[in-house]
Amino acid sequence: MNKNLHKAPEPFWHPLVSGLLLGAVLLATFVLTGHGLGATGFTTRLTAWIGMEFAPIATAANDYLGAMIEDGHPLSSWITWQVMGVALGALISAGLAGRIRFQMDGKILGGSRRPLTALAGGVLAGFGARVAAGCTSGLGLSGSATLSIAGFVFLITFFGAGLLASRLFKTGKTSC
Repeated sequence: MNKNLHKAPEPFWHPLVSGLLLGAVLLATFVLTGHGLGATGFTTRLTAWIGMEFAPIATAANDYLGAMIEDGHPLSSWITWQVMGVALGALISAGLAGRIRFQMDGKILGGSRRPLTALAGGVLAGFGARVAAGCTSGLGLSGSATLSIAGFVFLITFFGAGLLASRLFKTGKTSC
C-alpha cells in the first residue's frame, strides 16, 4: 500500500511563492509558445474532435468548430498538451503531498446533490468562458499579463461574483 495514503497532508505553499512561480510559468509560456495559459480552448477542440467522429458534415460546416478542423487534428494543438500536463502534474503533486481524497463539500448544495450542482456550475462556468472569450487562466491571467482591459474586467467580475456567491451559499465541509 502507498505510504502517502496514511501520512498527514503536506502544508500548502505560501501564496507569495505560489504567485511568483505562477508568474514565472506564465512568462515562460509566452516566451516558449507565443501563447499565454488557458484551458477552455481544449474543451472546444475536444468538442470539435467528438463532432468529427459523430457528425462530421455538421461539424465541418459549423463556423466555430469547423475552423478547428481546418487547422488539422483538433487535439494536436498546444493547449491540449498544456491541459494534459496540468492534470498530470496536479495528480502527481497531490499524491506526493498526501492530498488525494474523495469528499463532497457544502451544506446547502452538498450531499447527494453535490455532483449535479458541481456539474451545473461547471457547465455555466464553461459557457461563461466561451462568451467571455477566455477562462480564468486564459482571459484572467494571460489577458491581465498583457494589460488587456478585458482581462482586468473579467478578474474583477469573477472575484466579485465569487464573493457574492460565497456569501449567499455559506458552505461547510463533509467528507465521504
